[in-house]
Amino acid sequence: MRVICIAGAGSSDLAVKPVMDALAGRGAEVIAVHAGQRHDPEAGGGPASELGLRPDYYLGAGPGSHAVRAAAVLTAFERLAEQLRPDVVVVAGDTDSTLACALVTAKCGALLGYVGAGLRSEDWSVPAEINRMVTDRVSDYLFAASPDAAASLRAEGCADERIRLVGNVMVDSLLASQDRALGGDTLARLGLTPRRYGLVALGLAGVAGDPGALGSLLPALGRVARMCPLVWPASPRLAARLAGGGRPGRLLVVRPARYLDFVALQASALLVLTDSCGVQEATTALGVPCLTLRDTTERPVTLSQGTNQLVGCDPERIFGAARAALETPPPPRRPALWDGRAGERVAAEIVSGGTAADRRRLAAVPRPREVPAADGTEAGSRSMC
Repeated sequence: MRVICIAGAGSSDLAVKPVMDALAGRGAEVIAVHAGQRHDPEAGGGPASELGLRPDYYLGAGPGSHAVRAAAVLTAFERLAEQLRPDVVVVAGDTDSTLACALVTAKCGALLGYVGAGLRSEDWSVPAEINRMVTDRVSDYLFAASPDAAASLRAEGCADERIRLVGNVMVDSLLASQDRALGGDTLARLGLTPRRYGLVALGLAGVAGDPGALGSLLPALGRVARMCPLVWPASPRLAARLAGGGRPGRLLVVRPARYLDFVALQASALLVLTDSCGVQEATTALGVPCLTLRDTTERPVTLSQGTNQLVGCDPERIFGAARAALETPPPPRRPALWDGRAGERVAAEIVSGGTAADRRRLAAVPRPREVPAADGTEAGSRSMC
């Protein structure tokens, strides 16, 4: 069996590496394709090099608008898929590269497995939500990380034959890297003591990129920092904004952290403030209190079964939640199947079902659910799946 795994689009490196290892262990021919949307593997960017992920092919998505990136990946991956003729393609994440590779796969005759299917924010103004919905729609295997994701897929009409509840593959990479990360000198280099600081994980793509929101956020972080010193890994552009915005005392702004460094910072923190979905998952797996500076999340299981809570961007709410979390930390809870073996479960499903017969069977599974029109006439598909 020949399986292509797509990495290099956001945090998908973390999601596909455990799947690749498990597939190789089961005798599959695994081909790693790096989309290059966020990082160039030849420059050592992203977590790929730290995880030992060495791409066989590079698509070179690069920067640009949504259309430019998607078009570049569509063209490059179509040529590659025609050349390699895979049995199965595995995608992860919710970037333009994820969507582009999914669309090519859906038309080339291979089975498509989507790791992290069913995540929903219910906010169609976010491009990632569109990418997730469409990728779910065209996938053959919908690998869900938690029961709420599987429930979302069923509510949208996805057939049970396509849904596999496997757990969180991102957690596989996190748990596999934790000891190595904590064995490094990350905290010593920054002058930090374990469990004596809080971590801020906010980037320009979120609340920190809004000058108005950042202006009200900094005083709130200053109040939190008086209770617990804060460290904020920030890009040069963001660091310049923070310097110009009157950065409060006891808020240490440092260079962006590589993957293992960031794992160490999360695992040793008293508290994490973020707007990142990946950080919400990681802190839940690590048992670290997390405040998400958003009003919605695509990872509701981190609210019901983890240490995460939504606090929005209101300064008083942020400060109050931080004080409560520091005084009475929530008990650590890790969702079922977030056990470091999700990649094995994904690989088992692919190897047992990625045959020509299975392709014919899955092709016969109804995708959209037909919903009668209001006037009683036949209607087209009203659901994404």
